[in-house]
Amino acid sequence: MDIIQALKEELQIGRNQVEAAVKLIDEGNTIPFIARYRKEATGSLNDEVLRQLDERLRYLRNLEDKKEQVIGAIRAQEKLTPALEKQIRDAATLVAVEDLYLPYRPKRRTRAGIAREKGLEPLAVWIYKQEAGGSLEAEAAKYVSEEKGVADVSEAIDGARDILAEQISEMAKYRNYARKKTMQDGLLEASAKDEKIQSVYEMYYHFSEPVKKLAGHRVLAINRGEKEKILSVKLIAPEEQIVRYMEKQLIIRPDGDAARVMEEVILDSYRRLIGPAIEREIRARLTETAENGAIQVFGKNLEQLLMQPPIAGCVVLGWDPAFRTGCKLAVVDETGKVLDTTVIYPTAPQNRVEESKEIVKKLIRKYGISLISVGNGTASRESEQIIVELLKEIPEKVQYVIVNEAGASVYSASKLATEEFPQFDVGQRSAASIARRLQDPLAELVKIDPKSIGVGQYQHDMNQKNLSEALQGVVETCVNKVGVDLNTASAPLLAYISGINKTIAKNIVAYREENGAFSTRRELLKVAKLGPKAYEQCAGFMRIQGGKNPLDATSVHPESYKAAEALLKQLGHDPKEIAAGGIRNIRKEIADTAKLAKELSIGEPTLLDIVSELEKPARDPREEMPKPILRTDVLEMKDLKPGMILKGTVRNVIDFGAFVDIGVHQDGLVHVSQMTDRYIKHPLEAVSVGDIVEVKVLAVDVAKKRISLTMKIRETK
Repeated sequence: MDIIQALKEELQIGRNQVEAAVKLIDEGNTIPFIARYRKEATGSLNDEVLRQLDERLRYLRNLEDKKEQVIGAIRAQEKLTPALEKQIRDAATLVAVEDLYLPYRPKRRTRAGIAREKGLEPLAVWIYKQEAGGSLEAEAAKYVSEEKGVADVSEAIDGARDILAEQISEMAKYRNYARKKTMQDGLLEASAKDEKIQSVYEMYYHFSEPVKKLAGHRVLAINRGEKEKILSVKLIAPEEQIVRYMEKQLIIRPDGDAARVMEEVILDSYRRLIGPAIEREIRARLTETAENGAIQVFGKNLEQLLMQPPIAGCVVLGWDPAFRTGCKLAVVDETGKVLDTTVIYPTAPQNRVEESKEIVKKLIRKYGISLISVGNGTASRESEQIIVELLKEIPEKVQYVIVNEAGASVYSASKLATEEFPQFDVGQRSAASIARRLQDPLAELVKIDPKSIGVGQYQHDMNQKNLSEALQGVVETCVNKVGVDLNTASAPLLAYISGINKTIAKNIVAYREENGAFSTRRELLKVAKLGPKAYEQCAGFMRIQGGKNPLDATSVHPESYKAAEALLKQLGHDPKEIAAGGIRNIRKEIADTAKLAKELSIGEPTLLDIVSELEKPARDPREEMPKPILRTDVLEMKDLKPGMILKGTVRNVIDFGAFVDIGVHQDGLVHVSQMTDRYIKHPLEAVSVGDIVEVKVLAVDVAKKRISLTMKIRETK
């Protein structure tokens, strides 16, 4: 297989782009580095395409290795023919290769194997060929042997039947037909093992849907219901059509005993061997497709969450709500440093509301707190009501935000949190995390396992390796897109930078603590285990504010410094202008970018990137994202009425809709059919996590805590 050509066709990009990307990957370059600093080579392929290319490259190389292994194994058996070798080499998937290898794969002891040991294979061949003019009984009688364990004619025919059933089941042609036909016309059915049991799977107690129409979220839900022993699940294949097709191919003469036996063999081969194998395979494929779709949605949600804009320049009070153990508070300054921590008990059973208010008022006055970040967990509603009352009693202008605290408890109990806050208990660490994730979501959320952040669906039922790899890739993309401040970034944040692993990240922090702030990017080469290759990969994503070279504060890579300096000199600008806030409208000073790029010995994409950085040094792409909704008053679920129009924040996007926080401590659901007037296949076509959307209340069920919302509100205005 020409892997380069296959990737070109799959990804719909140029062959030269594929060749360049593959070469760069093989040389050990990271995806963020290739996407940002090797645009000339790849034709400006972005992170997403490069990750797809990398994933498919690994699959296709694995496929080619598998083909060689299979060809070698069949050749060793002296059964490889030119036609079979061509079939194997032309196979486009691992499944196709496995189908072709099946007849030659070493087998465990089977009914067919036992029959072969009894010498019944020639009889199986006779039946398969359906010889004219011969009697099956007379032929079978030749194989009756007490010594070989064949007691009578019936036992001989049964053994031959088993051999034929296995041989037919191993023919790629019939497995492939059964697979395609079942995918096209099969049904997946689910039913309750006990209908008296109430569960979240009740909608699947009498469920049947064509395999080809099954939505991913249904597959994952049914799988979970089956795993929890609440549902019985089976795949209903078009058996009659498949068997008839096989009979047309295999029965040469429609009359006679041999033909009758062949009919029985075909049915047995399908029901006992082919059908169950295809059912397992199709269900595995449905699960894999559903998981891949869910992982993509999870990844997109995670990206939007990580790329939420930071709220800079505020002293924040982190509030981790609770009942019996009290609400943990942490005051965090503009840089994320924890200034103070305490515990208050305004909620049940202690209800020390006034005392708690006084403590919070003193903290607001003492530290100039302007924002309160409240976790959305247990006792969040009660805490919010107290905060709203408190804000009405003070002259200071303070606002609050309800923050999704998913993962805060995981972080606060982790080894990392213990190292970061050895003097704090779990609750204090959680409060600090809740405050910091409002100040800089990306810097704080990278400390938490992405699977624990709570923006996915069925994540615990998926292939954990695939999920982890995909989510790590998302975090890596986000961190490198934003870049980090080399002198303030934590080790967990640095570990996601291109070319940096956890060990090197810790070494960077250790070097910083021992030698003080980095003054140049070149100083990174003094860090233990950070060699020239790692430096090449990471340097452009590290920022140094107020360093010796103003270019170190931008995303211009050190390899392009000479070109950037020559550009500034040619246009009559001083590099110091960069540190002063950038050089506005420098692009307008360039008459011909292609000509200038050639003069500077760099590519045009690199020149344009340099120009962008000189105009707006280290621009934060998160600035373009919608800001969180800041609140000063509380709304309760009982206050909601159908027809009300509210603003809300998208908290999670799933296959069938999106959950929107409208400030009542119970996210409302906007079904995919209620998102837009046009048809959309998936909610991500309309919304993303973090989006601020206007919604109308359709229905409220206080008892079941369900809110139905719509985004189709134009006709009501």
